[in-house]
Amino acid sequence: MNRKLMLALGATLLLAASVPARAADMEALKGEAKEIIQGFVKELKGTLVSVMKEKGPVGAVDVCHEKAQEITRKHNKDGWKVGRTALKLRNPKNAPDEWERAVLQEFEKKIAEGADPKKLAKAEVVEMNGKKVFRFMKAIPVGKPCLNCHGEKVKEDVLAIIRKHYPQDRATGFKLGQLRGAFTLSKPLD
Repeated sequence: MNRKLMLALGATLLLAASVPARAADMEALKGEAKEIIQGFVKELKGTLVSVMKEKGPVGAVDVCHEKAQEITRKHNKDGWKVGRTALKLRNPKNAPDEWERAVLQEFEKKIAEGADPKKLAKAEVVEMNGKKVFRFMKAIPVGKPCLNCHGEKVKEDVLAIIRKHYPQDRATGFKLGQLRGAFTLSKPLD
């Protein structure tokens, strides 16, 4: 066998061997991201449900304003950055970046085509500022409790507290099952 053919064959084998490792890495990162989301959702939802029972939707808006960012930061660990984002924002601090906006639009398109929003997620390795970053998003569908603060018919006292905390709010008018937003996670790989 000539030298060029041997080098080409060796490079092909090396490439083939590295692909499964990358796929395995992606699956591990996806699993880690899903686990982080699960803990984040459990804490945030638990806090909101508890306050909803005690103080109603007005109290829940206060919790979102005062505690949601704190709960989010608590789940930023081991290199992971955790957040929530949406196309129709309540909190401007949660504005999507270009990649997140594209994924949210992709999710909306898939939902319009009949996809179950509960099952929508996207994982990708992207380059950011010259470095590889694992990005992950999981759709947040509008559930029945969400309608108290994000629905088409939000009570006036709830709207008043929303306006107080979020004067530029655009996150109402949703129907059950629509895309409210997404959990978004990133982790540098370099």
